[in-house]
Amino acid sequence: MKIVKNEKLIKRNGMLGNWLSLGALLVLGVGMYISFTRPDLFTYSLICLVFGFTLTQIGMYMGNRWGRSPRRDEKLDAALKGLHSEFSIYHYSGPVSHLLVGPAGVLVLLPYQQAGNVAFEKNRWRVRGGGFMAGYMRIFGQEGIGRPELEAESEVNAVKKFLLKKMDGNTVPEIKPILVFTHDQVEVEPGESPIPAVKLKHLKGFVRDESRERKLSSLQIQEISRALETN
Repeated sequence: MKIVKNEKLIKRNGMLGNWLSLGALLVLGVGMYISFTRPDLFTYSLICLVFGFTLTQIGMYMGNRWGRSPRRDEKLDAALKGLHSEFSIYHYSGPVSHLLVGPAGVLVLLPYQQAGNVAFEKNRWRVRGGGFMAGYMRIFGQEGIGRPELEAESEVNAVKKFLLKKMDGNTVPEIKPILVFTHDQVEVEPGESPIPAVKLKHLKGFVRDESRERKLSSLQIQEISRALETN
């Protein structure tokens, strides 16, 4: 499997997350100092605390996504290691964050780091359990699952629009989204989810199953790869 990733973007955003976290500590420290030494400036202290807390959340989100190893792209690479050489995975170097192209078709990979029980119930995804840290991250680390079906639709449309523009009117193949749950302590109950959902350790098996009925010819794979690599 060929791996293509935007290393500059990853490094830049990782550093940005670190600087935001440091900045948050500084702003919070200033707010605490003002609150203890200048009670008459309470309004300024409150502004610092609110701003510092906001920076903390952004810094945690950026750090979890871009800074802390193994990152999402690294987990996906490890899980798919050993796939046929016709496969290529693109991280942050195309119209979406993670795109796999090969005999299984054009697959948009949407990784989620939730722990606990993740189930599709009453037409939406819900997360339960996972312990104290999982709950803490959902509240303060901006790691809520949100609406995966909306994210998937948006990313599929982005890939479709990109390929329509790049492939000079040639037929764009079906683009399929997959929800990939990457946490070690997660149980997935996809139920009647309209989007396939798998645990990280089952991703390669899912892709190989999809490859049994070849979705793309070698010529189509080459054409799509050229479009992505000349982006």
